[in-house]
Formats: sequence, structure tokens, C-alpha cells
Amino acid sequence: MNYQILKNIIDKELLRFQTISEDEWTYKAAPEKWSKKEIIGHLCDSAFTNIRRFVVTQYKENENIVYDQNEWVKAQNYQNVPTTELINLWKALNYQIIHIVENIPDQALTRLCDTTKTTPQAFTLEFIINDYADHLQHHLDTI
Repeated sequence: MNYQILKNIIDKELLRFQTISEDEWTYKAAPEKWSKKEIIGHLCDSAFTNIRRFVVTQYKENENIVYDQNEWVKAQNYQNVPTTELINLWKALNYQIIHIVENIPDQALTRLCDTTKTTPQAFTLEFIINDYADHLQHHLDTI
């Protein structure tokens, strides 16, 4: 993956985020649905979790690193975090991810990490990195 592309996506989204009103950021289609703010919060949680995966898997194989996305969003009450603070956190976490991934040695990309909550299933670090980018793009497309 070209990490400059990921940085360009982040920078483009940051500009787009400026065009979204506060009402749009906080709107919830239903009580159980996430608002745009909560989606950004979820992307921060995903970044936190994946930073750990990207670092730990370089030196410790088959570590089980998971999280419960709904519980994390609920516990952190992203709906009531100032939008600009949330966006700045998302930006900082993703720039850190780019920095980490650019510095992973090629031989570490085949190391394994278990990202499952139930039946153990390991994935290569390279797969997890690409999956993170796909997951990020999926949620950005919903905003």
C-alpha cells in the first residue's frame, strides 16, 4: 500500500468534514444507530486498537487483540465530545498509523495476529493493515 495515498485520503476528508454542520454531526437516524460523531469516535477506537496490533505483532506473534466496538463507543460517550476535538484525535491517530506502518520491516508483515473474539483465527500483519484501510474507507463513505 502507498501510505501517501492514505495521507491524501485523510487530508481530503478533513477538508470535507469542515462542510458538515454540527447538527449533521450529531444527528442519529435511530437511538441504536451511530451519529457521524460516533462513527468518527469508532474510527478512533479502531485506530487505537490497530496501533496496538501494528506494534505488538512486530515482536510478539499470535497475540489476541480485540475490542467490542459498541461498548467502546458507548463508554467514551463520543456524542458529547466537541466535534473539533474528535476530528483532531482521528487525524493524529491516523497520522501515527501512517508513521508506524511506513516503518514496519518487510519481514514483519508475515507475522500473525489474532483479531477474533471467539474462535482463534490469525491474520498476517499485512492483511490487518490493508483491512484497516478498507474499514476506514468504508466508514468514511457513510459520513
